[in-house]
Amino acid sequence: MKKLSFIISLLFVTNVFSQLGTFNSELLQKKVLRKTIKLPYLDKNSYYGYIDSEKSPDEVRGGKSYYYLYVWIPLAVPEIGIRMVSPIPSKMNPKNKDFVSETFKSNSSERIKFFDTWISLEKASNVISKESAVNNFETHDWNQISYNDDSSELPKQPSGNKYNSLLRKISDINDPLNSLTVGLYRIGFTTYKKGKVEGSFIAQIGTTIKIPGVKIVDDINNLIE
Repeated sequence: MKKLSFIISLLFVTNVFSQLGTFNSELLQKKVLRKTIKLPYLDKNSYYGYIDSEKSPDEVRGGKSYYYLYVWIPLAVPEIGIRMVSPIPSKMNPKNKDFVSETFKSNSSERIKFFDTWISLEKASNVISKESAVNNFETHDWNQISYNDDSSELPKQPSGNKYNSLLRKISDINDPLNSLTVGLYRIGFTTYKKGKVEGSFIAQIGTTIKIPGVKIVDDINNLIE
């Protein structure tokens, strides 16, 4: 009976997130009918965004336009997953707990334009409060701890290519630069090849524990609002 209940629950989660596929963890696993099944992250936060032709990049690096989402993580976590899909599927719309950019609100019905996503996860050094994250923003040192270009786990783009991105990072408690402690993180995104970043996207953050107080913003000044 317990196994049956677990399978039903798993199917329910799969159905809820079927637009993008299940968002499974590396660490969370369970034995079911003699098979090891990877389980979905226990907590998930979504950000609905849109890059229009008038938005300037946050940084130009190597000839590519980079944009950033700033993420406050209030607890140490064993593992974090990041995935980004562009364009946002037409049947996906923000829920009450989701983070939504103003440009997405203005372009919510436009789901045609998209870009070949490339994402990175970076961590700011020695930031232990949201106030210091904002007030000392210009002095932060950033350390890239993971990145991804293409993932076969995510849906195809309208081009027919699987060019959406997904990364997973397991905390290394023996290495301060790679430990997922309380602090300020940022998701960097651009395109794999040099070109324009334009269109809708959804970024999702999955964690292996429930975390109240996660915040995702595209402007660091909004972190403590």
